Amino acid sequence: MPQSKPFRIGYAILLILSIIYVGTLVDFIFHPVVVLFQTLFFPFLVAGVLYYLFRPVVNLLHRKKVPKVVSILVIYLVFIGLITLLVLLIGPPLQEQIDLLIDNLPNLAIKVTEKLVALEEHPWVQGYLEQNSLEDLSNQAVQYLTDIITAIVTNVAGFVGVIASIVIAFITVPFILFYMLKEGEKAPKQLLRFFPASQRTEGRKILSAMDTALSSYIQGQIIVSICVGVLIYIGYLIIGLEYALLLAFIALFTNFIPFLGPIIGTIPAIIVAFIESPIMALWAILVTLIAQQIESNLISPQVMGRRLSIHPLTIISLLLVAGSLVGFLGLLLAVPTYAVLKVVVSHTYRLIKLRYKRGEEAATTE
Repeated sequence: MPQSKPFRIGYAILLILSIIYVGTLVDFIFHPVVVLFQTLFFPFLVAGVLYYLFRPVVNLLHRKKVPKVVSILVIYLVFIGLITLLVLLIGPPLQEQIDLLIDNLPNLAIKVTEKLVALEEHPWVQGYLEQNSLEDLSNQAVQYLTDIITAIVTNVAGFVGVIASIVIAFITVPFILFYMLKEGEKAPKQLLRFFPASQRTEGRKILSAMDTALSSYIQGQIIVSICVGVLIYIGYLIIGLEYALLLAFIALFTNFIPFLGPIIGTIPAIIVAFIESPIMALWAILVTLIAQQIESNLISPQVMGRRLSIHPLTIISLLLVAGSLVGFLGLLLAVPTYAVLKVVVSHTYRLIKLRYKRGEEAATTE
């Protein structure tokens, strides 16, 4: 049997594929593991994000001789107070805009139809549209809405299960976060016990680089997204766009998705603005472009820098693949996951080179 390196790699791939195939035949064994992962993933994800957000403050208070438990409780109280204040200040106008949007949906649908009819009758567009294109579009939209309603009705039990999982997650997150903030520094030491003594220094560098990559991405992305949301809200207020606060919130949350997020967040604003007038739609696009230019040229370089060192083409490819495989969650997690894996792979390669180098030196000495 050939023992060259390509054949050994081929043997390893075949072995891995065989293990995966056998695993699919006994899926009843792995099903509890999958359920356990699905149950714990969301609470630990939220707790992890808050951990990197709160840890600098906890460490700062701890350096000021404040006990760590007291520091965590103080941060909890301050965070709850800020959320309550935010809800009291932003909640009523946001709820008012949501209710107004729901009440105006029939009128908005009529206006959209009128705009499409006017657009179809435009001389420039008639040459490129078929005679029944608007009717076909309307039928497709009705069919799409019908499918959505049918799916919601037929999956009520699943929807209730998702809501229950979210409620349980938010109940358990504070407890998970508390122990992460209190004992998070012990985790690297426990992991380093699995490393040989000669490689623990390099292992510590791997864990430190992973921590830096995640911390810089999470903290930077939160700050940048909030700044973009505020800028867009101010811009929408200046141009007099309806539902400015609601649309700014949409832009804020979608901005967590690199590259594609700003485009996704702009689409609702363009639709609302276009219903009012095409000029307003152009103003909405201009506001988004100005906000993104300020973010990319002023805010992001100061907040995030270039610590992730990921090429834009790589990010776009990651988002396309992750979005196709996992959906919206994949868009959110693709970039930080890749950043951590990049750190792990690069340092693991250094560990392997170090091990082989030491083996060759030992053989030469003998």
